Amino acid sequence: MVSKNFLIKNKSGLHVRPAGILVKVIQPFGCDVVLKYKDKEYNAKSVLGIMSACIKAGEEVEFTCNGENEEGAIKAIEEAIESGLGE
Repeated sequence: MVSKNFLIKNKSGLHVRPAGILVKVIQPFGCDVVLKYKDKEYNAKSVLGIMSACIKAGEEVEFTCNGENEEGAIKAIEEAIESGLGE
């Protein structure tokens, strides 16, 4: 299991488009991916799961990957967030 904290830099937070991009990045990995935000956990392989967290710009979130190719998944998440998730 690997975990890493990230700062969400998108001006509008994780709304539908960046959430969709993030899910597309995560889906190919065989591991479970959980998004932790404000003491709650969300399924990071679901656009609705991510959007239900209502994450705004400047907020810190934690992703936890557990299972097959978890290291690759956390690296892909990091690259996607750093790239701005399409914004």
